[in-house]
Order: sequence, then C-alpha cells, then structure tokens
Amino acid sequence: MARGKAIQVKIPTAKVIKALEIRLAKLEADYTKQDENEAKFQKKLEAWKKDIGKWAIANFSKAQDLRTNYRQWNKTLNVDFDIVVSEKDFPAEPVKDYEQIHQHSYREMKDEMENAIRILKMTDEETVSASTYNAIARYL
Repeated sequence: MARGKAIQVKIPTAKVIKALEIRLAKLEADYTKQDENEAKFQKKLEAWKKDIGKWAIANFSKAQDLRTNYRQWNKTLNVDFDIVVSEKDFPAEPVKDYEQIHQHSYREMKDEMENAIRILKMTDEETVSASTYNAIARYL
C-alpha cells in the first residue's frame, strides 16, 4: 500500500479552543436533556403502539398465518399474525432523534475536552500540530 505525502495541517489554536468549547457546551446540554428527550420519545412510542394496535385490528381481515399461544401460568392468550402490506401503509415507528450518552462516557469525554482546552490555553504556539489535532478531532 503506497502512502502519499503527509498533509501539513496548521489550524490556529484559538479556533481549536473555540470549537472545543462549543462542542463541550453541546455535550453538556445534550447530557442534561437526556431524561427529557427519553420521556418525549417514550410518549411517542406509547402513542405509536396504540396507533399500530388500532391499525392491526382494523386490518385483521387481511391477516395471514394466524398463531396462538396460551400461557397457563398467567392465563394469557398470545395471538400473532402477519399482514402483508407496504411500509407506507401503516403508522411509522418513532425513531430517537438524540444519542443516549452513558454517564461514564459523558465523564470521559467531558474530562478529555476540558483537559485539551486547559492545555491549549497554556500554549504559546499560534497553531495546533497535526498530532494534537488528531488527538482531539473526534470531539470536534
């Protein structure tokens, strides 16, 4: 595998610091809104479950491959069936429009960004080297 010439990247330190500060603020905001976003998503999911149930009952006459399973231990009958339709014909399942960030990942990313900002503010260099930029690029 042939390697081309290395790319020389010279990015002003102030721009990198500003970008990291913006990204850190966004990370903190996203993390604090997680519970609110999850509650909204769960509300949408519950509404969709009701809608898809109503749709399935209304279209039961088109059902194929009816399957049942009676559970004696809790006295429930599970009814399962297939309806052959196009995806556009039934209510679409909601999709999360946010990323779930676990506490340990949040702490790790926050600490690394804060440390990078602190170190970059201490430097006298006008530009950030490619190796330094490479180390923090995943946060930008």
